[in-house]
Amino acid sequence: MQNLAPIALFVYNRPQHTERTLKFLQQNELAEESRLFIFSDGAKSSHDEEKVAEVRSIIKKIDGFKSVKIFEKKENSGLANAVIAGVTKLIKEYGQVIVFEDDLVSSPHTLTYFNEALKRYRNEEKVMHIGAYMYPLKTKNLPQSFFFRAATSWGWATWERAWDYFEPDIDTLISQFDHKKKMAFSIDKTMNFWKQMQEFKKGKNNSWAIRWYASIFLKGGLTLNPSQSLVNNIGHDGTGVHSGINDIYNVAINPKPITQFPDVIEEDKTAYEVIKAFLANRKGSIAKRIKRFINEKLNQYFSK
Repeated sequence: MQNLAPIALFVYNRPQHTERTLKFLQQNELAEESRLFIFSDGAKSSHDEEKVAEVRSIIKKIDGFKSVKIFEKKENSGLANAVIAGVTKLIKEYGQVIVFEDDLVSSPHTLTYFNEALKRYRNEEKVMHIGAYMYPLKTKNLPQSFFFRAATSWGWATWERAWDYFEPDIDTLISQFDHKKKMAFSIDKTMNFWKQMQEFKKGKNNSWAIRWYASIFLKGGLTLNPSQSLVNNIGHDGTGVHSGINDIYNVAINPKPITQFPDVIEEDKTAYEVIKAFLANRKGSIAKRIKRFINEKLNQYFSK
């Protein structure tokens, strides 16, 4: 496979997560043929300096890739700004990019999936994003991969032609939504995507991902997804920027390669209904919700 996409890995102050993410990336079939670019953000405060230094010590020893280049920042950009700047930098140079953060374990076939999909849909304007994560869906009736409207941020890839439509200004995005679009955007109100948009405007989050999904949605774009996840997020332990402590989104990683891709460029209606059903019921019973809430509060208390 020629012209492999560069990998952008964003790290900060989680040495153990970073080490695991890199370990699994190294085990990918195409690792030795892939260029790895690691973006290390500067410490937000003196409290983080030791962990940032520990992460930088780890990434400087990494091998197993065609090349490794590290970008270290003295100041703290924040995850959103770091991702936007890093992705834009590599997109301009290579025309495509694969993106990982420091809390993702991957299948040995994840890079193969990304590169095959990038090649296959390179000239399909409607396809704007390739995701590697998928919710723990119960059904076995879905194809190996399918198109969906929403963009997942846990391991993804895109092209320059799609990233050109990324709109970072929240007011510009919000102004284009009417009631019907808000419903469709939030998967018939089963996911809090519209709430995330409103919270970004209020300064309650600084998510690049919700703005990227909104940019894709407003353009009428589609995202490619595996029916069984090729990555798992290990950051739901209270250490992540936007991650709480829960197991709702934990998945068993698909051990097999993706060999089948959709030929028809349209959203898979069955997949949409299955995902909607999962999202509507993902938090479980009242008892489970209370237990999860208590666990989160206890962890917050003891981590102070």
